[in-house]
Parts: sequence; structure tokens; C-alpha cells
Amino acid sequence: MNRELSFQSVEAAVWGGAFLGGGGGGWPADGLAVGRLALEVGTPRLVSLAELPGDVLVVTVSAVGAPSAPDRYLRPADHLVALQTLDERLGGRIGALMSSENGGAATLNGWFQSAMTGLPVADAACDGRAHPTGVMGSMGLETEPGYRSLQAAVGGNPSLGRRIRLVVEGDLEACDGVVRQAAVAAGGMVAVARNPVAPDYVGRRGAPGAISLAISLGEIVLGRRAEGGEAVATALAERMGGAVLGRGRVRDFRLETRHGYDVGRATVGEVELTFWNEYMTAERKGRRLATFPDLIATLDAETGEPVVTAALREGLDVVMVSVPKTLLPLGSGVLRPENLRPAEEAVGKALVDFL
Repeated sequence: MNRELSFQSVEAAVWGGAFLGGGGGGWPADGLAVGRLALEVGTPRLVSLAELPGDVLVVTVSAVGAPSAPDRYLRPADHLVALQTLDERLGGRIGALMSSENGGAATLNGWFQSAMTGLPVADAACDGRAHPTGVMGSMGLETEPGYRSLQAAVGGNPSLGRRIRLVVEGDLEACDGVVRQAAVAAGGMVAVARNPVAPDYVGRRGAPGAISLAISLGEIVLGRRAEGGEAVATALAERMGGAVLGRGRVRDFRLETRHGYDVGRATVGEVELTFWNEYMTAERKGRRLATFPDLIATLDAETGEPVVTAALREGLDVVMVSVPKTLLPLGSGVLRPENLRPAEEAVGKALVDFL
């Protein structure tokens, strides 16, 4: 499928990715900016896993942190530096780039680096939806005997004395924790390149086809948004086999940044939502409607554009959509009960019982 990505691809990937982000996955404005920059400096390429030589390494590239952090400072060049730092440690063996997840910004992970280096972007992600923790997006590597995580992180505003650049190697969850703390120290966000694996592993434990799926969903958003949010929501739900949960204005909205995450809750009509970066639960009068890793998404009722949790506000008119986890291209990391325990603690809701 060796495909040169275009400006049309950028916009579609952003809005389809934002839907699959389920409230997380970064700001769409950041995705649009990075995607357009990638097209200005070069030509990023999207390739299938089958097109990659079996002996190359696929590296996950992403941003890590809290999207609402007021002091977050991340430049496109930081993503390139993180990749180069990791490639130096790997002896130049990186053969392709891959996003950690789908999201308004995350689906574009690697496009700028591809344009600058010539490395292709794999049509895959560690997880076909967005997720809050690094281990959820690690394709079950924490269960692989002897696997040692290697991660490079870069970010922070040097004028505020918060510039961070580090490489960490060791146990996967320990490395994820170090990178998360680096994001906090950097003001809320760092660019990360991490966890080299073979293409075959991605095919078995990741989410092949995740990027092309996001682009196809984004084409629905772009094609139907003139009809309003309810029309977009209905079309997306039909495409994915999901359901429209309702429409209403946001009330009782609460958000705080805690340990590098956005955590909070909101009520829309009769539906109560909780989130930990991404939406975790949707309930109506105490009855559970959807539970992470089911997809729960909010769309602007006027434009149909997906709205991330960090952009919610009192009175915003939104439409809610859910898609069952069985119909999503999920990586194995979000399907392990132990990986959901921290999310349960963060939002105070049972998740594992619904897995």
C-alpha cells in the first residue's frame, strides 16, 4: 500500500483519530499543525507491516503527558531528537515508525519524523484507540520474558529551566514511570521514542491497519459535518457498529491534572462520564453503558468534530457515541486486567469486572 500522505490525509487522520481517541490522544490542533509541517518539509509515507523487511525494528513514537498542563512545551524538533537519540542506542537499526495509539494528535505520530528522515510510518499502532498509560500501549511486552524496554524522552521549556532529555532502559513499567515523571518535570509533556520490536510482533500484538482506519473515519467526519453533529455521530456509529448515547449540554464538569494525567467527570443529559485522559465509563441512572476499553467519544453537536476531555466546558452541546471493544482494533496491552487497575483507582469505578 506504499502511500504518500497528503494534506487531505492529514485532516482526515486528525478527525478520525480524534474519534478513536475516545476523549484522549492529544489536541486535534496539534495534529493538524504537525501534519501540515510534515508535508511542508518532506513527504511522509505510510506502509503496511507486510512491506517491511522482517529484520528491521519498528519503534513507537508518541507524546506522553497531560494535554491540559498549562506549562507543556513540545516542539516538532523534540520528536526528531527523541528518535535520533534512540536510533543511536540501537545502532541505526530502526526501519519504521509507529504511533502508540490513535488520537487527534497521536494518529499523526511519526509523520514529521518520516518526512525528515525518510523512514516510513507503519499502518499500525500499539493500540487502535487512545489509552492513558504506557503499559496499555506496549502490546503486552511486559509479559515477554527477558524483554527490556528502551525509551528516549525529550521536552520542556529551556527558558523555564525545564528542559529534559533522557534515555532509560530496564523493566517496562519502571521505564514508563520514569518517562511519566519526566513529563511532569518538563511542564506536562515530552516526546518519546520507545520499545523497538519486529514487524511480526506488531502484527500479532498491536493494531494493524489503525492509521488507515482513522483516515477513513475522518473522511466521514469531513463529509458529513455540514449536516451537524448528530448526523456525524450516527454515521460513525453505523460505520463502527456502535451506538449514539444521546445529546446534551455538559454540566457538573470537573477536571484536575494529577500525576501527569487529566482526571475528572462530567454529566451530559442523563449520562455520567468519567475520564482519566480518555473516557473510562458512561452510565445512565447507575446502569453502565460503556466501559474502557470500549470507545466513548463526545462530538461537538454543531460541527460533529470530536471533543477531547481537556476541551470540555460547562454548557458545551455535545453528542455521545460508544463502540464496543470487540469491534475496535485493540492492542493486547488494554486487554490485560492488571493494566486497568490504575484506571479504576483514578476514577473510582470498576473496569476489570466489565472486561
